[in-house]
Amino acid sequence: MIAFQALLAHQGGWDEILLVLGPILIIAGLLRLAKNRVERDNDGPASDGPDSD
Repeated sequence: MIAFQALLAHQGGWDEILLVLGPILIIAGLLRLAKNRVERDNDGPASDGPDSD
């Protein structure tokens, strides 16, 4: 644990950037995944529409 704390102890700002960008990138990835799922579901065959004979 001491080595991890020493790694994150004022290393010129890159560690603070990672602490901010990490969660942002995770959220952006999850949003992209959700968007792809919605688009895939909307592109599928419409079996419950009036012209589905």
